[in-house]
Amino acid sequence: MRKAWQGVGAMALVMMLAATAGSAIAAEPAAPQDYRIIGYVADGPTLPAISAGKLDVINFAFAHVNAAHEVFLPHEMATASLAGLVKLRDDNPQLKILLSVGGWGAGNFSEAAASETARARFADTAVELVRRHDLDGLDIDWEYPGHPGPGISHSPADKHNFTLMLEAVRAKLDALEQVNPGREYLLTIAAADGEAARGLEIKRIAEILDWINLMTYDFYGSLTATTGHHAGLHRSAVAPAGSRTTEQAVDEFLAAGAPPRKINIGAAFYGRTFADVGAAHDGLQQAFGGDGGFVAWQEIADNHLDRNGFQRHWDEQAQAAWLWNPSTRRMISYEDPQALRAKAAFVRERGLGGIMYWEQRQDPKEQLLDVLVEGLK
Repeated sequence: MRKAWQGVGAMALVMMLAATAGSAIAAEPAAPQDYRIIGYVADGPTLPAISAGKLDVINFAFAHVNAAHEVFLPHEMATASLAGLVKLRDDNPQLKILLSVGGWGAGNFSEAAASETARARFADTAVELVRRHDLDGLDIDWEYPGHPGPGISHSPADKHNFTLMLEAVRAKLDALEQVNPGREYLLTIAAADGEAARGLEIKRIAEILDWINLMTYDFYGSLTATTGHHAGLHRSAVAPAGSRTTEQAVDEFLAAGAPPRKINIGAAFYGRTFADVGAAHDGLQQAFGGDGGFVAWQEIADNHLDRNGFQRHWDEQAQAAWLWNPSTRRMISYEDPQALRAKAAFVRERGLGGIMYWEQRQDPKEQLLDVLVEGLK
């Protein structure tokens, strides 16, 4: 088993063995300095402001896969962005910069994983980007093996082929380490619970990966029948049994054999908006007539938080906040400082690896990032 980055000692080994046995019992918390904070930075014309000292890892999103099974950057601006992120090591020499490959709607993964030759081409081109841009590794974000997502190609064979693809990439990163003594290159993935998790050989890939970034957000949105906490930690008292939560996602991956220290839960620096919402429970867990999409945390804080007819509500059981506008019947599910403190405490209680978030531009004043730093560092 490959050693996970940031020091897995005897205590963490005990946690791993407990998880391998399928136990969902809370593990003894790891040392505070071991918790990771991982921020995604989306591609754009310019980089957002980033306080490098607050982060352990930055994942730059996204590189893509073409029909020839090659991993590539979408345009020249992405090259400049990577250079800017690498320069942040001047402020924090311990900062790791990873290239994230894929994202929602990104295709050609199924074909790139389908044969040894295709997997080799994927691995060669991905690792060449790591070498060329002086990066610290790769984060693979295939959404999702074995599933069509927003219409991408897929196959029942994806489940095992994805494992083989990760093995091919890991072998190429190991080879790169051999020519760069003292350098360790990371391999991680972004993953989701439920149906998406059933497309993964979780126990086997956990042995290959340094960690798994669990996308514990977007539980509710345009594809669900009701409103709800889109990134809730626990299940609301008014939510149906079995509805998705961060806690349930973690328990699912632990039971499947992922070591606790290799699981990072996700935090959403944005909200999901709903229109024409039923008025019961102040709009929570109600049918809705329209999905307003996404709204950045900063816009919520500036224009909606107890403003313009919106009222903040707190769900003690779910440890999640939401906004309700009774006159316009609009509801916003979002994460605020109180919710993120609860998630940080959950990471400590369960002995997990840390928290990753999407996305840096949504929190330009770093109000939410500062909550994670306070809770985990």
